[in-house]
Amino acid sequence: MSLFAAARAPRHVVFGRGQRAAVAGYARDLGNRALICTDERLGGSRELAELVDSLAVAGIESVVFDRTLPEVPLSSIDRCVEAGRAFGPDMVIGLGGGSCLDIAKAASLMLAHGGSIRDYYGEFKVPGPVLPIIAIPTTAGTGSEATPVAVVADTERTLKVGIASPHLIPHVAICDPELTYSAPSGLAAVAGADAMVHAIEAYTAIRRDPVPRITQEHVFLGKNAISDSYALLAIAHLGQSLERAVKDATDHEARDGVMFGALAAGMAFGVAGCSAAHAIQYPVGASTHTTHGAGVACLLPYAMEYNLPAAKPEMARVADALGLPPTEGGQVERAYAAIDAIARLFGVIGIPKSLRLLGLREDKLGWVAEQSLGATRLVKNNPRQLDLEAMTTIVGTAFSGDRLGLRRQIALEA
Repeated sequence: MSLFAAARAPRHVVFGRGQRAAVAGYARDLGNRALICTDERLGGSRELAELVDSLAVAGIESVVFDRTLPEVPLSSIDRCVEAGRAFGPDMVIGLGGGSCLDIAKAASLMLAHGGSIRDYYGEFKVPGPVLPIIAIPTTAGTGSEATPVAVVADTERTLKVGIASPHLIPHVAICDPELTYSAPSGLAAVAGADAMVHAIEAYTAIRRDPVPRITQEHVFLGKNAISDSYALLAIAHLGQSLERAVKDATDHEARDGVMFGALAAGMAFGVAGCSAAHAIQYPVGASTHTTHGAGVACLLPYAMEYNLPAAKPEMARVADALGLPPTEGGQVERAYAAIDAIARLFGVIGIPKSLRLLGLREDKLGWVAEQSLGATRLVKNNPRQLDLEAMTTIVGTAFSGDRLGLRRQIALEA
């Protein structure tokens, strides 16, 4: 296949310690009224006070919505939009974890186009530009500061719902790793594991025929030359830093590396997309009420085992990016080494090794397999075809924890 590349990213991406002080300069170019979306924990923080003060010095009036709820329920979006509409902002600033960045995207969309948030579920439903978004993540995982998707929780639906449009990519992403230094080890683990899943699923995503309208027909295009570069960059930094960052919160170099890896992973999957582990996590998360990062990380080694026949070269390159020593045998053995290394890493940082340990009930397995197929944007991105039989296999094996049994089964089928 001929060389093909595509990129969608914020207009400005800034990474580094202390770079949050640059926000006001970028905001000044966008207007003089800012809606700040954050949560209750950050609502009384020194970081928020410094942000508000720096905006004021730059002549920018701001109003703070600090009632963002985890998973972004629609009621939380409605309250945020109501506060924003009364204020009339020129821009929306998201400060916090993935939920704070997602609600900033949703608010910027609703303030620009109105209607119901349900009008925009799916891909390419946003009719035009939204209010400019400045994204300031305080966790290192979701990559939402660089992606075209906002995930929300609709109480009328069992699963979370995605709104995917290039219009939702933030105008500015400011990634200051100092904002992650206070994160407890458990949060650093699940957030960093989420980033690793983003990177590996982006790198092993389907490679589509690059027809001339591919960028208009898919928000998530599948792997390409640019997304591959970001994905491998992310895998390398996360592989070097994640375990250290979880074990020692004072290892600031490691925390920097994880945040940089999360940003690079966001740049990768924001174009290439994710696949099976994310699709299955939607119903798993709804059933177990466990964190997104723990769910996708638990599932990834099983999804990799299933996908190996369709992604051997890519998984072998994952081993290289992780810096694994040479292995005997060919490409398949190198790919196995990558999967084993990811499973080991996730185990060391405390990710449950099976869906049973994650809290999924056995009587939910069939329901999870069926519901997973509903995440079309993820299912169609998988390198190997996913149908109910395939989902049942992955989910059942992930529940039992018999990853090597799945490996033997796949090898016999090959």
